[in-house]
Amino acid sequence: MKRHLLSLAVLTTFFLLNTQTVDAQNWTRFRGPNGQGAIEAKFPGEWTEKNVAFKIELPGEGHSAPAIWGNKLFILSADRTTAERFMLGIDATTGKTLWKRSYDSEEHRLHIRSSYASCSPAVDADHVYIAFSDPEHTWLKAFSHDGREVWSVDMGTWRSMHGFGTSPMLYKDMVILNNAQQGSRLEEGEKPPQSYVYAFDRATGDLRWKSPLQSASCSYSVPCIYTDADGNDQLICTNTLDGMYSLNPMTGERNWNIVAFDKRTVSSPVIAGGHLFGSTGSGGGGNYVAAVKPTKDPSITFKVDRAAPYVPTSVAAGDLLFLWYDKGILTCIDARDGKVHYQERLDTAFSGSPIRIGDKVFCIDEDGIVHCVAATKEYKLISKFDLGAPSRSTPAFANGKLYLRTYSHLYCISPEAL
Repeated sequence: MKRHLLSLAVLTTFFLLNTQTVDAQNWTRFRGPNGQGAIEAKFPGEWTEKNVAFKIELPGEGHSAPAIWGNKLFILSADRTTAERFMLGIDATTGKTLWKRSYDSEEHRLHIRSSYASCSPAVDADHVYIAFSDPEHTWLKAFSHDGREVWSVDMGTWRSMHGFGTSPMLYKDMVILNNAQQGSRLEEGEKPPQSYVYAFDRATGDLRWKSPLQSASCSYSVPCIYTDADGNDQLICTNTLDGMYSLNPMTGERNWNIVAFDKRTVSSPVIAGGHLFGSTGSGGGGNYVAAVKPTKDPSITFKVDRAAPYVPTSVAAGDLLFLWYDKGILTCIDARDGKVHYQERLDTAFSGSPIRIGDKVFCIDEDGIVHCVAATKEYKLISKFDLGAPSRSTPAFANGKLYLRTYSHLYCISPEAL
């Protein structure tokens, strides 16, 4: 028995070490591993121009964050005047553009803070996946790592007063997309759009399942996987009318939902302190973060309604949760009970989301300044680094390097002075 337990411990250690290695080499989706924006690694909190491994200009502009697999980086950009979309494959070490694919698209209304390239790619060992839309089409496309289009699906019309912005995620052999469209404020006689969560076969693009959603305000939330106490995986996502909901990721069957939000949901779910966190808000205020206890009969344990984020997704460090309010207030709470450890005014604005690398949290403000703070319950500003141009993007991290996007430039920051 002791030998068996020892062997099990060795195998477990091997698995964990290899999992950490994969996570350190690859950033496979919006906000990295499981969309939580957190990775256990070391990275310096201060750097200079000497640590800029490369800075490259991207065609057009956008808010898409990078996805990285090994030595290849993938990102979406667009021409704001023509709506032409660009998918790029880039050498993650040198910044050299390996390939570029372009797609014509119809110009349409965008929110002033949005772009035609607000979707972040997802990537696995074989393919990279992107999504974009115009009023008549909602595309999900898969490319090989060398830029060959492998498959493409059109989910039909897209309706939103703010434009498209949700991103694909991966689960087992499927790529999953939240397609929750705007259903309110319809013209007389107009039918509401069909809203679903879709799952497609990664290899072929064949539909595996789709789960219907209620349609109200458009949701930009990107799902994550929560593993419950019985070891079952649940797909967690949010929108206004369904609230926070759980699906069986293999079938799309609904496990539970709780009506937790009264406004639009832009941020993505975060797991911390025995809770699932989601936020809701509007440009006019009324934002709050809800902490949901994920049982078969879910309940809201507490809410945070002072300086709560609308667009940025929060990030956790153990039982600490860091909330980056759009209008420039950083709050650290205990994710178990909502106790506020600190609230600090940063005198700036944020549209991108933070990520945590080990004991540090990084977030880019709208002026393109990277804020690095300690991931502790006492506020400590470690550094600021000016990228020199506006940004509404979220950092990415892989192979020991930090990748930062402004509207039209991509930076790679290396801890080694080059």
